[in-house]
Amino acid sequence: MRKAKAQKRPLLPDPKFNDTLVTRFANNLMRNGKKILAYTIFYDAMERVKERNEDKEKSELEIWKLALSNIMPHVEVRSRRVGGATFQIPMQIRPDRKIFMAMKWLILYARRRKEKSMALKLASEILAAAKEEGAAVKKRVDTHKMAESNKAFSHFRF
Repeated sequence: MRKAKAQKRPLLPDPKFNDTLVTRFANNLMRNGKKILAYTIFYDAMERVKERNEDKEKSELEIWKLALSNIMPHVEVRSRRVGGATFQIPMQIRPDRKIFMAMKWLILYARRRKEKSMALKLASEILAAAKEEGAAVKKRVDTHKMAESNKAFSHFRF
C-alpha cells in the first residue's frame, strides 16, 4: 500500500444506554445525516421490544445484543479468479465485519417489513432475530450454506 492505514476514530457512547455499539447501530441506521432521528427510531424500537418482551429477566439492550449475535455470520464467500475461472471461496470473517454485517442485515430487513413506522419494523425484526427467526437470520443461514457448498474451493484461499 502507498499510504498508511487510516486510524479508527473513537466512537462516543450513546446518551441513553452509554454503549458504543448502539452508536455504531445508529450510524448505520442514519440517513441524510439525521443522527437524532436515528437515535429516536432506535430508542422507540427498544421501548417496543421492552413492551413485547416475554423474557422479563433480560433488558431490551440484552435482547438487541442477542439478536445481533444470532444474525452475525462466521464465514462468507469471496470471489477469486484462478486461471480464467471465478471461484467462490469460503473465508472467515473479521470480528468487526461480523458486527457490521449483522447490523446492516438487521436494518435492511427491518426496512423491508410491512408495518407502520420504522421503530415498529425494527422492534419486530429484533424480536424475531432474538428468537432465531426472521429474514435477517435466514440471510445468515443462506450465507453459511453458500460457504459450506463451496468448501471444496477453500484451498484457493488468498
